[in-house]
Amino acid sequence: MSRKRLIVVSNRLPVTVEQQDGQLTLRPSSGGLVTALLPVLREGGGCWIGWTGGDADPELAACLRRCAGPKYCFEPVWLSAAEKSCYYQGFCNQIVWPLFHDLPSRCDFDPAYWDAYCSVNEKFADAVERCWRSDDFVWVHDYHLMLVADCLRARGLRHHVGYFHHIPFPHPDILEKLPWRNELLGAILQFNTVGFQTVRDRRNFVACVRQFLPRVQVRAVAGKLLLRSAARCAMVGTYPISIDFQEFADAAAEPDTLAAVAKIRQGLGGARVILGVDRLDYTKGILERLKSFEALLAADPDVRGRVSMLQLVVPSREEIGEYQQLKLAIERRVSQINGKYATPAWVPVHYWYRNLSRADLVAFYRAADVALVTPLRDGMNLVAKEFCACRGDELGVLVLSEFAGAAAELGCGALIVNPYDTDGVAAALHSALRMQQQEQRARMRAMRESIRVRDVFNWARSFSALATPLQVVARPAVASLATAPEQTADSTAAALAG
Repeated sequence: MSRKRLIVVSNRLPVTVEQQDGQLTLRPSSGGLVTALLPVLREGGGCWIGWTGGDADPELAACLRRCAGPKYCFEPVWLSAAEKSCYYQGFCNQIVWPLFHDLPSRCDFDPAYWDAYCSVNEKFADAVERCWRSDDFVWVHDYHLMLVADCLRARGLRHHVGYFHHIPFPHPDILEKLPWRNELLGAILQFNTVGFQTVRDRRNFVACVRQFLPRVQVRAVAGKLLLRSAARCAMVGTYPISIDFQEFADAAAEPDTLAAVAKIRQGLGGARVILGVDRLDYTKGILERLKSFEALLAADPDVRGRVSMLQLVVPSREEIGEYQQLKLAIERRVSQINGKYATPAWVPVHYWYRNLSRADLVAFYRAADVALVTPLRDGMNLVAKEFCACRGDELGVLVLSEFAGAAAELGCGALIVNPYDTDGVAAALHSALRMQQQEQRARMRAMRESIRVRDVFNWARSFSALATPLQVVARPAVASLATAPEQTADSTAAALAG
């Protein structure tokens, strides 16, 4: 079998731009997608297409050319300030993001946003046309670029184009509120292969197609669904994304990490640790989580002084007013809890609003007694998987929202909760803090094995196998550009949300 080149298309390039001593430098971004696919490009050749974060910049373009490898390149897409406002902040973040997370009341269905979304997807299609060869496999990622295949088909490009949807897909009762629902569904069906995180997301997508595009035929083929629209067929499947399990497991066992864990625990005065790690976003359920922790303190006086919640929030979309308001609301809630319950020797909630290095993040995972991962809706949530991968001691309890995609895989060991049920989450925390080590080990062992077997490289192989004989390595020694500098990241879960 001949090996095809890979053309990756995502909203952002897999590099972060920094200024050092007046010069532009690039470092590899974090995240499962970068970890899994950059090695494929390095070994098999191809191109990564994405937005740089701004308008055209000759100096940055030259820097991208210098940092590419002998077999692959970066193809930048430049967006103007107006396009960033209407396409990214508008359609992506004020329509698709809230709507697909079951929060339609937060949507602003401005027609100008749709127009910008269409024109920017055309820009990405332009970039594909500049790069592709006849035998390439084009793999498009996430909700920012759902129209790309349709744009390419209109230009006569007929070879294989795949799409992976990283966030939830809504039920027809939610999607029906989108004025351009038919156009969007028809465009997604122009991809040859369409992947979703969970069976529920796939089921919702097919239900939307059946309701809004009733002429599309649906039938089961070899565990997948084949959707036929006119002369086009799309194979739709479920491919839950994951992490580099071994990378996290190895990092958590390093002496420096264990030393950092001891410092974290010492800094908290020996209190047991309930950990939350989230990008700033209203879908993450941070306010609801704080409310549940406060309910635990009210219902169980014995935990006061003995348990602290450490909530780490990574800055995100700070230019959007709604996110600024959310940040203030979180800070007010933390202040209220601490004002009510803190003592001179104990602080109930420790709140950090900052970016974290990978080393710091791993240390916090290892230090935690309980990981509280309670999004209101999430495509997968890789924080839950990262926490488990770091627990080589097989201790620690995961309390996980039933509305996170990860619940389908980690229900074998996690305590599954409804994040809207304040008392229910508080009860789960009570159980987690009192769980015997034998039960902790049994639960953690089951989750770790599930993640180890179904790591990010398994995900990349399983999706690409339907389309192309790409050779996805089991686990690369280095998953970066040319070298592997320390990564600064919020979490793998936020890598594409940008």
